[in-house]
Amino acid sequence: MAEDDMYTKDGTVDYHGNRADKRKTGTWKACPYILGNECCERLAYYGMSSNLVLYFKKQLHQHSATASKNASNWSGTCYITPLIGAFIADAYLGRYWTIACFSIIYVIGMTLLTLSASVSGLKPKCYGKDNCHATDTQAAVCFLALYLIALGTGGIKPCVSSYGADQFDDTDEFEKKRKASFFNWFYFSINIGALIASSLLIWIQDNVGWGWGFGIPAVAMAIAVLSFFSGTRLYRNQKPGGSPLTRICQVILASLRKYKAVVPADKSILYETADAESAIKGSRKLDHTTDFSFFDRAAVVVQTDQVKGSVDPWRLSTVTQVEELKAIVRLLPIWATGIIFATVYNQMGTLFVLQGSIMDIRIGPSSFEIPPASLSIFDTVSVLFWVPVYDQVIVPLARKFTGHKNGLTQLQRMGIGLFISIFSMLSAGILELVRLRSVRRHNYYELEHMPMSIFWQVPQYFLIGCAEVFTFIGQLEFFYEQAPDAMRSLCSALQLTTVALGSYLCSLLVTIVTKVSARHGKLGWIPDNLNYGHLDYFFWLLAVLSVLNLGAFIFIARWYTYKRPVGTLK
Repeated sequence: MAEDDMYTKDGTVDYHGNRADKRKTGTWKACPYILGNECCERLAYYGMSSNLVLYFKKQLHQHSATASKNASNWSGTCYITPLIGAFIADAYLGRYWTIACFSIIYVIGMTLLTLSASVSGLKPKCYGKDNCHATDTQAAVCFLALYLIALGTGGIKPCVSSYGADQFDDTDEFEKKRKASFFNWFYFSINIGALIASSLLIWIQDNVGWGWGFGIPAVAMAIAVLSFFSGTRLYRNQKPGGSPLTRICQVILASLRKYKAVVPADKSILYETADAESAIKGSRKLDHTTDFSFFDRAAVVVQTDQVKGSVDPWRLSTVTQVEELKAIVRLLPIWATGIIFATVYNQMGTLFVLQGSIMDIRIGPSSFEIPPASLSIFDTVSVLFWVPVYDQVIVPLARKFTGHKNGLTQLQRMGIGLFISIFSMLSAGILELVRLRSVRRHNYYELEHMPMSIFWQVPQYFLIGCAEVFTFIGQLEFFYEQAPDAMRSLCSALQLTTVALGSYLCSLLVTIVTKVSARHGKLGWIPDNLNYGHLDYFFWLLAVLSVLNLGAFIFIARWYTYKRPVGTLK
């Protein structure tokens, strides 16, 4: 191996800040520590969040709609805060130190949540198993802990998948091919954590106590931090490239200042650094693209661009800087189509749980009861089934027909997931329709648990799991690959905000539906006793929105132009 081939060419460095040695760092040598961190962190997150709607309802004594909205709002915040973490990672700290610092905040939040559910005076006062009341102070401590967790997860979520992908050199074809497989196994590790959470921790919360139910996830989060630090010597690190928002603003302002400038037909005349490397630290140059040509004006050289012999970055931008902005603009329509899918996904932690809570939760003739939130285990099982099937069966099979190295393009993969998600809502709606007919036929209105097995919910969970493997993993890979080198954390955060906006949209839809359907003294679609409601109407609404969203995605995907990086970094 030539000496130059011993080192990465994508700008990554080792923990000493030296150019990363391929033999000693990165690839699957480093990934187990990152995957271990993600597995434990997801165990902590899902172990705490999956049953949260019932904690709000039964421990904090909130109404069904209020509990659903509070759970959706908190979940949404967990996927908005990644914008903060991504900005800090890309601009200042880098991904390694961002993950490390925010993980500590996460552990503090988990610890406080455990105390709020177990320490006398902080935990709600209970007069029976499901009859608890929390004071304003107790509720405030609970929500303070939850939003500390939301802040902590904001530094981890946008960085950890990108950090794992950073371990594979983009300029090395062999490593690049293995990176595509990394995203599948990254999502697989997420669901190993979720499997333990939905099978064991939810049962502990319902049958042993919330103190233990939150305490074990807190310990898991501490283990996640230890796993991450254990791999320090093996990691490859991308240097932070400075504020991505500043660079975006510079291009926009320079374009507006030169709105009358004529873009030359010969694009090689546009401004770019003469060096082999980009002016942006840690980023390769990007080839010029023809769309969004208005922004090309920012790279047109005029006399006023130089101030005291140097280039004013607020007046003149490099082609690479312009292409960074174009890449973000191209991503936004694809990003927007992920919001409806995230709204569908959000049902597993809210209305699916409430639907299951009034069904028969016993296993056979025994007295053993299944916690309603535990049905999310079938979503996890579905993911664990489909990830290896996709990686080992679907990809090689699709490759024979498409000739694409990954079998399906990232956009094709995402579109298939959006299509499958429609059937998860149809399945949930049909189940609720059948359940309500049984309620009316046998007058089950006041039964706490009607004699219809909760396991009828399995298809809707399994279908969402299948859709995740296509859409969410496709999004992970797509937003990483299409992001400019120095904006990968930001673009990963952008992908995560679809989940946030999906949660907020779910909360908004519940609010609107409740307000409209509960007029004139009616109970509405989602009353406290769902036997008097029409939860099926809500699922039909989401199915229709999903169909419209798929149509919009197909139209946008046909128009999309992939980015074209040029050169390498040394």
